[in-house]
Amino acid sequence: MKIKRFTAADMRQAMGLVRDEQGPDAVILSTRRIADGIEVIAAIDYDESLVNDAVRRPAAPAASPVPASPARTPTASCRNAPAPAAGPLQTPDAPASARTPPASHARAPRTSASAAAVPASPMAPSATEGSSSRTTDALRNPSPAPAAIEQAALETARMREELGSLRAMLETQLSSLAWNDMERRQPLQAGVLREMTRIGIDADVARALVAELPAKVSADQARYLPLGLLARNIAISSRAQAEGPTVTALVGPTGVGKTTTVAKLAARAVLRVGAEKVALVSTDHYRIGAAAQLEHYGRLLGVRVYPAYDAQSLCKVLELLRDCHTVLIDTAGIAVSDPRLQQQMEIFAHAGGLRTCLVLAANAQSEALDAAEQAYRPLNPGGCILTKLDEAPSLGGALSLLIRRRLPLDYTTDGQRVPEDIAQADARKLVCFAVQSSRAAVPDAGLLAERFGLELAEA
Repeated sequence: MKIKRFTAADMRQAMGLVRDEQGPDAVILSTRRIADGIEVIAAIDYDESLVNDAVRRPAAPAASPVPASPARTPTASCRNAPAPAAGPLQTPDAPASARTPPASHARAPRTSASAAAVPASPMAPSATEGSSSRTTDALRNPSPAPAAIEQAALETARMREELGSLRAMLETQLSSLAWNDMERRQPLQAGVLREMTRIGIDADVARALVAELPAKVSADQARYLPLGLLARNIAISSRAQAEGPTVTALVGPTGVGKTTTVAKLAARAVLRVGAEKVALVSTDHYRIGAAAQLEHYGRLLGVRVYPAYDAQSLCKVLELLRDCHTVLIDTAGIAVSDPRLQQQMEIFAHAGGLRTCLVLAANAQSEALDAAEQAYRPLNPGGCILTKLDEAPSLGGALSLLIRRRLPLDYTTDGQRVPEDIAQADARKLVCFAVQSSRAAVPDAGLLAERFGLELAEA
C-alpha cells in the first residue's frame, strides 16, 4: 500500500491532486485543516484484511511510531469524491494507548487511528462511519461558491445575448434572400408592395391586397388595380345620405377636432332641415371653455345648446329633444389611458337610440389610431369621421385601420372653415388623395425585406 500526503488551498483542489496522481481507486485515510489550507492523506493498493488484523491485534503498551506499511481503513474513496471530516478519525474501541499517543509521535498514531476505523458492533456504528457518511454526502452534493454562481449567471446571460444576436442576423439574411427571390420571380407583385409601403399602408394590409391580385397581371394592371382594391376595401357608411332623424355622439381622443366637426355637421343639417329642427348637447365639462365654444357655434347657427352632466341628465335632455330631426352630442376629449374614459362610456351606455361616431385625426401615427379604436370599441361605433386630412403627411395608417377593422367612414374634413371643410366620404377620392399627398421616398430593399421578407420565407 502506497501512502502520500497532499496539501491544497481547499478540499476541491486537494481531491483533484489525489485523483490526478493516484487515480479514482485512491482511498482517503485522513483529512485535517492546516495553516495553508487542507491536508489529505491518501493511499492506493488498499488491503482491508490487513486493517482488520491490525484492529484485532492488541496494541503495544508503549507507543511507537507506526510504520507506513500497515493497511488503513478507508473513510472514503476518490471514486465517490468524499468531503473532509473536521479532524483525524479515531476508533472508539481501540486501546487508550492507540487513541492517545505521545506528543512526539502525534502524527503517526493519528494516521493509524484513522486507518483502524472499524465499528465496535453492528448495532453501534463508529464515529468514523458517521464522518465518512457526512463526508461522502458533502462531496456528492457540493455547494457552489457565490463567485461560481455569479460567473455561471454571467456566462448564461452572455450566451443568451449571443444567441439572440445570431438569430436576428439569420432572420435578416433570410428576409433579404426571400425578398430578392420575390423581386426576381414576381416583380409586379413586389412593385405593388413597394408602392403600398410608400403611401404608408401597413404591412399586413398590403400583403392582403397583393393576395387578392390575379396570378397573372400586366404592367398597367399592376399599376392601377391595387389602388382599386384599396378603395374597394374601405367601407363607406350610408348614414351621411340618411334623411331620417338621428342622435349622434361624436367620441374620440383629445385634439382630434370633435367640437369643430359638430359645428360643421350642425351647419349642414341647418341648411337641410332648418335651425329649429337641430339641437346641440355638450357633455364636455373637463376642458376650459369647451361649452362656451359650442354655445358660440350655436348662436351663429341659430340652434339650441343643452348641457348634460351625467347619464341621467343626458336621458332627460334627449327626451326633451325627441322631436328634433338632428341631435349632435359633443363629448370631452380624453386620453385612452385616462380612467375618466370609463365614466364617459357609462354616460352613453344608458342612452337608448344613440349612435356613436368615432372621430380620428388622419395625421396621427398608426399606433395611436389603433389604440384609440381599441379604447372606444366598447361603445360599438357605428361610423368614423376622419379629420385633418390637410395636416397628414401620409394617410396610410388611417386607411389601414379602416380596412383592418372594417370601420365605416362617414365624413372627411380638411380644414377649420365651417361648414365648407367637410365632405361625405368617397373611397376613390380618398385613395387618390393618399397617393398624391404622400411625400415619402421610394423605400429601399432593406426596409421592404424587413417588412415582408420573413413572412415570404415562412410561406
